Amino acid sequence: TSTVFFQVGDGAMVVSHGSEDGWSYVFWPQHGEFANTTNFVTSSNVADVLEFEFAPRRIDEVALFSDGIENLVLHQASRSVHQPFFDTMFPAVRRSAAAGEDSTLSDGLKAYLLSPQICERTDDDKSLILATRSPAEVMVAAK
Repeated sequence: TSTVFFQVGDGAMVVSHGSEDGWSYVFWPQHGEFANTTNFVTSSNVADVLEFEFAPRRIDEVALFSDGIENLVLHQASRSVHQPFFDTMFPAVRRSAAAGEDSTLSDGLKAYLLSPQICERTDDDKSLILATRSPAEVMVAAK
């Protein structure tokens, strides 16, 4: 099984190859030359900033997120993933019996992302998509 990733702009993706391997980022978030600037898919230089990766391995879980939660889930200084965040988020997704979006989990995730403990740390957009192959292919999304 292989996977293809591509990205333009801020936000990021993290993946897990299995419970023993932990979480790793696919691409580090792109930021423009100045604070609060980024690259866009509609930019004239999109060919220069498009990141692409072919991964000839199975990806068991993936999380995609907007720049609003970057500082909550990534360690900027060490350029690494904050493992406990994803280790806490994914068990509920794995237990879900829903095929596709689980509205109960999505509602809970939305409430969490809008909670004071999160909003006190960021006032930017907060989008998060979680997907797993285990035990069944399930996706939970909230914005």
